Amino acid sequence: MFNRKCSMIGMVHLQPMPGAAGYGGNLDRIMSSGLDEAMTYKENGFDAIMLENMHDAPFRKGYVDPETTAAMAVIASAIKYETQMPLGIQLLAGANIECLAAAMAAASDFIRVEGFVYAHVGDEGFHESSAAELIRRRWALQAEHIKIFADIKKKHSSHAITGDISLIDTARAAEFFKADGVIVTGAHTGDAPDAQDVENVRRGVGCHVLVGSGVDVNNVDRFMPWADAIIIGSSMKVGGEWQNALDTDRVARFIERVREVEHTPARSAK
Repeated sequence: MFNRKCSMIGMVHLQPMPGAAGYGGNLDRIMSSGLDEAMTYKENGFDAIMLENMHDAPFRKGYVDPETTAAMAVIASAIKYETQMPLGIQLLAGANIECLAAAMAAASDFIRVEGFVYAHVGDEGFHESSAAELIRRRWALQAEHIKIFADIKKKHSSHAITGDISLIDTARAAEFFKADGVIVTGAHTGDAPDAQDVENVRRGVGCHVLVGSGVDVNNVDRFMPWADAIIIGSSMKVGGEWQNALDTDRVARFIERVREVEHTPARSAK
């Protein structure tokens, strides 16, 4: 997807943004720390960067405040300019229209969205499908170059109301509703999905398949044969905790392992 059989996307968890309860009043500081992490990923050979407002908890449901959208656009634009790397954005929780707007303003390449098809109950409450509004808005903005990667059976959520809909059927629905890719995750941040689930989704859809949680130096080899891209965040932080600073040694060891797997002749083909 980013010129590799399986690309590595480094997640930057931005410090609390304008509009969040923890915002510190200094946008330059948020931008500077985010850029430092993005450059660390670039210097160690990652293929793309993603920005997320994870520190903004508790999240609003289905939208963010205008100041958050504006700040994300400014920060993303600066990081895109400085890194010259493919860049993605996610705005929690389910603020998919605002995410698209920020991505367009910042010339970003992709967005990660939740609540794309069907419905689920998240920490914030009930999320309904946003696919129709989001796809129509992207078309109206002539922003087809911004790819939409949709979480399916999203982490941190209850899926009891869609318990009779399988993961693969959810992936197929997202593809039918024009997602450019689907994201498979574990149950929580830092939890890996079942590798068999990723393989099954890969075999079941024609769109891109991404892994969105829980990948680390010890298990990345299980997912690379089946994923077009892997989003890595928590395992690259000090102590493996998402809220901590980026650990340069962990980043370097992870990419070293990825290159080992890439050059292993026995690696399975998709």
